[in-house]
Amino acid sequence: MNPKVSILIPCYNAEKWISQAIESALNQTYPYKEVIVVDDGSTDGSLEVIKGFGNSIYWETRENRGSNVARNRLLELSTGEWLQYLDADDYLLLTKIEKQINFLEQVSSIDIIYSPSILEYWETEMVKQEILPISEPHDPWILLALWQLPQTGSPLWKKQALLDVGKWKINQPVCQEHELYLRLLKGGKKFAYFHDSGSVYRQWSESTLCKKDKTLTYQHRLEITDDLELYLKLINQLNNERLNAINKSRFDCARIIWLFNGTWAKSIIKKIYKSEQDFQLPSSTVPKLYQIIYHYFGFEAAEITAKLKRQVLDLI
Repeated sequence: MNPKVSILIPCYNAEKWISQAIESALNQTYPYKEVIVVDDGSTDGSLEVIKGFGNSIYWETRENRGSNVARNRLLELSTGEWLQYLDADDYLLLTKIEKQINFLEQVSSIDIIYSPSILEYWETEMVKQEILPISEPHDPWILLALWQLPQTGSPLWKKQALLDVGKWKINQPVCQEHELYLRLLKGGKKFAYFHDSGSVYRQWSESTLCKKDKTLTYQHRLEITDDLELYLKLINQLNNERLNAINKSRFDCARIIWLFNGTWAKSIIKKIYKSEQDFQLPSSTVPKLYQIIYHYFGFEAAEITAKLKRQVLDLI
């Protein structure tokens, strides 16, 4: 079995990184591939770098219309059965695609193969890497609720699956892959977990939309979570494990939202107990003192105490 894989790279103002992304695509040990780049109206030197690869890739440039429009154009240009999306500031390890394609022999009727991503975090004087874990059980509904389904470059995506669910949503400003994951799950597409990490997700800027506008990001994350819960109820597949994951995710969101919008955070806590009356704090991630104060005095008191504790530790 040697299916063709289309490696699809959208690019916008990534002059510093795009060469490494393209090289990592061309250097994949899996031979049955094509590399396609769509420049989304870059105003830096990205396009000249792309042109420098000559006939080894197919490329085109368009006016700036956003990443999901570029991803859909790449989808239209692709001729492979499987798709490897790769953001222009990320890169792939040499055997990423080969290993995931070989894994297909162990599974059947799969639409999405996903693996842990490697986070490469750039600081002023150093670069750090860590593997972003994907916890068991590998139930994609639970993983989506917990926001653990990986970044765009991790999976291999079956082309037909994306076509079946309507491709990328062009007016989705943030949480783009998560919104797509939900439509794929609602469309009955099959996910398979493969343990080997082969994609590197680089974080180097605080200026991306999801980092600049936390309100927008959490608004969309919570909307996806609500939609997920409602759909699982509709199809009678909302078991205790999935419900608990949904509300753990809401709790994690509430804790962060508390830092900039306390009223919104408290409304999320109310929603949790409306959804799951016996919800218990995740003991593995919440300190014991927080749990005690939360139990006796509530969410607001626990968060105020946590803030005071952080301030004291900063002074030490």
